[in-house]
Amino acid sequence: MPLLSADQAIIGIIGAGGHGRDSLPMIRHNAAALASTGVDVRLVFVEEQPHASVVNGTAVLSFDEFCASAGRKLFNVAIADSIHRERLAMAAMEQGAEPMALVGSSVMIGDETTIGAGVMLSENTMVMANDTVGRFFHLNVFAYVGHDCVVGDFVTFGPSVKCGGRVHFGDHTYVGAGAMIREGSSSEPLRIGRGAVVGMGAVVLNDVPPFAVVAGNPAKVIKMRDEF
Repeated sequence: MPLLSADQAIIGIIGAGGHGRDSLPMIRHNAAALASTGVDVRLVFVEEQPHASVVNGTAVLSFDEFCASAGRKLFNVAIADSIHRERLAMAAMEQGAEPMALVGSSVMIGDETTIGAGVMLSENTMVMANDTVGRFFHLNVFAYVGHDCVVGDFVTFGPSVKCGGRVHFGDHTYVGAGAMIREGSSSEPLRIGRGAVVGMGAVVLNDVPPFAVVAGNPAKVIKMRDEF
């Protein structure tokens, strides 16, 4: 589908916190690519309750102001909490805004890989061959997804996550910075269940149950989360 269908576009980054601010150079790169096609592009942060009118040189609009803006409305959600990310993404789409993938200039995407709507693939990341990546996936700096993986919707990888091939991630899973996940097999992919949390620096050698929190080397279940 063509990226553009209007002479004007506003790109709203929902969330002006750390991840949104850290990602601004990448976001500006994507906005410039859009502008190079002749479209008048405006880049803004979007907050439900703005506490400032400008953040890091970028105007801040309320959610309602963004949704009422003229022209084509494109958005992404720079919020780590996957439940809030989903809520805001669904609300924006209900108001006619379109999810926009944000992909760093240094990102490598392998052959025969499918990328879902609204992903945020930060600089120096890799998504390898024959992967299927769901909607609004966050892949933070220096992280990678190995070949033949399946990543659900609203999944988050922190910085420097190393994920071997043939791993399946349920929706809303969170993998902390520096975690390592061993490779599965074609007959038995490693499975990280829906809503599971892998702690920072954990080494995952076995399946992780849905809504489990695991940590350590090797990773073990330390508690269970409430289901949602």
